[in-house]
Amino acid sequence: MANNVPGGALTPADGLTIARMGYGAMQLAGPHVFGPPRDRDQAIAVLREAVDLGVNHIDTADFYGPAITNELIRQALYPYPADLVIVTKVGARRGADGSWQQSLAPDDLKAQVRENLQRLGLDVLDVVNLRVGSAEGTSDESVAEQFGALAELRREGLVRHLGLSGVSAAQLTEAQAIAPVVTVQNLYNLANRQDDALVDRCAAENIAFVSFFPLGGFSPLAHDALVDVAAQVGATQQQVALAWLLERSPTMVVIPGTSSIAHLRENVAAADLKLPADAIAELDTIGG
Repeated sequence: MANNVPGGALTPADGLTIARMGYGAMQLAGPHVFGPPRDRDQAIAVLREAVDLGVNHIDTADFYGPAITNELIRQALYPYPADLVIVTKVGARRGADGSWQQSLAPDDLKAQVRENLQRLGLDVLDVVNLRVGSAEGTSDESVAEQFGALAELRREGLVRHLGLSGVSAAQLTEAQAIAPVVTVQNLYNLANRQDDALVDRCAAENIAFVSFFPLGGFSPLAHDALVDVAAQVGATQQQVALAWLLERSPTMVVIPGTSSIAHLRENVAAADLKLPADAIAELDTIGG
């Protein structure tokens, strides 16, 4: 992959190189990530534009929709570009009412992997993250049985690389004793920095730390310091928040989501924004 990908390229494992500015496909589904998109053609156009902008890292899950986002990705991008990395996650299902239901039984995790393969039209998944916690927090409960089930699929050749989502440092250590971990995907942004130590650990171990809800998710970031710095550097507040994340750690990866081409272009442009040291210091006070 060329070095001019958005945010630069990160190689957390042999055969796995991703743009640090990724794209999260969650918002392509309908309201509350349930049902079809309001504008299917627009959703497909956004996916194609992301790839055209150099983004080779798309984050998805079969429980988005459910199934909707994976079907959109396949329709928009199949046959997939050779360097495209599709990262999916397992560990949840959706109720008929749209509710989010944790589903971590080993047999069902394997079924979820096969559903992702089918809907994406793939024989092997690039990266599968085991989703344990959520935006509400993490725990130290054992993940050995669940991660072991995914490691079996890796040995069978259905999955190339494994990661974790919504996990603690202890759970990362436990998983690493079972199989290599290439990604940790946790809630982390300017205002939510409880994982500072884990971010630094991932950098030391060359693990991609993938920030979900980099712009605050359902509670958008808002702070006077963010307003001040955005005015100072001539960028939007969202661009500043993304640029701060990319500056935070060399293995930080962001996956902002949007269903708007204009917003997508704005997000990707944030990868070229270099924040001066005094601006970073001011932004650091937000989560302090």
